[in-house]
Amino acid sequence: RALGVRLKHAANRAAIKGKRVVLVDDSIVRGTTSRKIVQMVREAGAKEVHFRSASPPIKHPDFYGIDMPVIAELMAAQMTLEEMRKSLGVDTLGFLSVEGLYAAMGEQRRNAENPQFTDHAFTGDYPTPLLDYDALRSGQVAELPLLAEKAAE
Repeated sequence: RALGVRLKHAANRAAIKGKRVVLVDDSIVRGTTSRKIVQMVREAGAKEVHFRSASPPIKHPDFYGIDMPVIAELMAAQMTLEEMRKSLGVDTLGFLSVEGLYAAMGEQRRNAENPQFTDHAFTGDYPTPLLDYDALRSGQVAELPLLAEKAAE
């Protein structure tokens, strides 16, 4: 990942040195890529680095075909906003709210009983029952085979 970030992104020292920089990304999942980009901008001489996510914090895994980490790997599920800010090495950190996401999509508000969009990664409100996952979260089982395999990868 670190090499991939270095190959895909480059900080323009002449444009950044001594400046206050705002980085905007679509989301923060593990924080690995964000951390490397922040480090690169700091090394280029940024006076301040502020980070904004164009999505709400991702606190819940996806079980519907998106390859998303287990909850233990989701930064926002494991840390407070302040802990995330410190871990990323930024001066400030902000996320779009769930309400802001719905407003951006032209909705007055989120319908909690029947959400208009797939927002379970942000809210934990899954559209179908997740009996195995619920058993894991409630402590009825110690681990699920598929989740254990995913965590071991």
